[in-house]
Amino acid sequence: MTTAQTTPPTVPASARKTALSVNINKVALLRNTRHLDIPNVTRAAELCLEAGAQGITVHPRPDERHIRPDDVYELAALMKDWPHCEFNIEGNPFHNLMDFERNLSARGLPLHQCTFVPDSAEQFTSDHGWSFPDDAKRLKPLIEQVHARGVRVSLFMDPIPEAMVAAKAVGADRVEFYTESYARAWSGPQKNKVLSSFVEAARAAAAINLGVNAGHDLNRDNLSEFLRAVPGVLEVSIGHALIADALELGYAATVKDYLRCINEAFTPA
Repeated sequence: MTTAQTTPPTVPASARKTALSVNINKVALLRNTRHLDIPNVTRAAELCLEAGAQGITVHPRPDERHIRPDDVYELAALMKDWPHCEFNIEGNPFHNLMDFERNLSARGLPLHQCTFVPDSAEQFTSDHGWSFPDDAKRLKPLIEQVHARGVRVSLFMDPIPEAMVAAKAVGADRVEFYTESYARAWSGPQKNKVLSSFVEAARAAAAINLGVNAGHDLNRDNLSEFLRAVPGVLEVSIGHALIADALELGYAATVKDYLRCINEAFTPA
């Protein structure tokens, strides 16, 4: 595990460039429409790791619409067999996230990163980042609790350069940029303007030694361009598009193609 607060952000040991963490919520969403554990969430994660993914992400919501508590603990147990890969749990720390964090620690199961997301219990999907200074006072003690167990904290954030200092001040080790605005603009005339906001926010984060992750609607079309433009992205967490691609291509081929996209971003033209 990573002792976070005083440790500079580093790329996970298994990642040569930007790490790929596969969010498997949508596998669980499909599984939950029947009662036979098909498709199996843990097996899906294992196949992604075997194909080269450097991490697994889950976002267990209170209504258990996809990832369920048993999934979290079974996946954490799986990650013990993959010591060079990371397990990341996303969620609202004022809902159920902290319970998972405490229980994983009590069971001696791995957890490398908690990503705090300000979603409401009934929210369709995550659609905005934390707001500062409004959220600072209540976030700080929870970040300290996670750090006390040697776990890194990332805050889900909009690409606002001036907010990076505030995120660092409450103790965050990283921010995860909410990238839907980029994905929506990717094929239109506003793409460069939107992308520039992520570039500036990443530069602001780098200036204060705050690590940068990214996620939400990144896909095989837009990922390479994003990583070429935005400096220092340590990890991308991709679920919806990746699992949709896997329905056509299979887990292994899909993960390898996302890794190809990452590699292309770091390959000189």
